[in-house]
This record gives sequence, structure tokens and C-alpha cells, in this order.
Amino acid sequence: QVQLVESGGGLVQAGGSLRLSCAASGRTFSTYAMGWFRQAPGKEREFVAGITSSGDRSAYADSVKGRFTISRGTAKNTVYLQMNSLTPEDTAVYYCARDYMNRALPTQSHYDYWGQGTRVTVSS
Repeated sequence: QVQLVESGGGLVQAGGSLRLSCAASGRTFSTYAMGWFRQAPGKEREFVAGITSSGDRSAYADSVKGRFTISRGTAKNTVYLQMNSLTPEDTAVYYCARDYMNRALPTQSHYDYWGQGTRVTVSS
């Protein structure tokens, strides 16, 4: 069984940074692409970033390009989301998810296991 646990959320001022972590259990985790999504209050969940199983390719939503960086830990069972230059528009619950299609694309139906989320609040 795959379990994903996010951490690292919190309250930060605009312009600040946070680093989210997603720890995964399960033997085959390292062979899958992973993604980060977020859901702001009153809005639908949206793709933020994705990374392939090898870590050689990543994808980002236009709204976070140049500010956020997704990466995998050396043991490949942890995925990170480094978030810089945060704005109040980044306030949301952030989720990591496993991409069973292994393509690191924004298509949410490609993701089968989800964490419980970690809340990020950016104050102005």
C-alpha cells in the first residue's frame, strides 16, 4: 500500500519561501512520476508541478514557473517543492500525488494516490 505524507506548510509573509516535503512508503514509489497540486479556498484543485521517476524532467504550472522547484530526494522516496517569492495567491492546501502513468503531466486522472495535504498561508 502506498502512503504519502506531506509536511512543511505554514504561515509565511509575501516574498518568503517554504519547502514542502512528501514522504512516500511503498516499494515501487521510486519508479513513478510524482506531482504537487494545490487547492485554494473556493477553487478547484490545480496542478502545480510534476517530476519524472528519474528526476530528469519536470513540469510546472505557468503561475509558479521560475518561483517553485520540484525535486526528488536521493533515495527517491521523498519529493520536495521549494517555493520562493510566495504571494497571497499561493495560499492553498498543497497535495502530493503519485502519477501511475509516469508522465509528470497536469492531468489529474493520471494520479492515483494522494496525501492528506499541507496548508500554506501567505500573508500580504
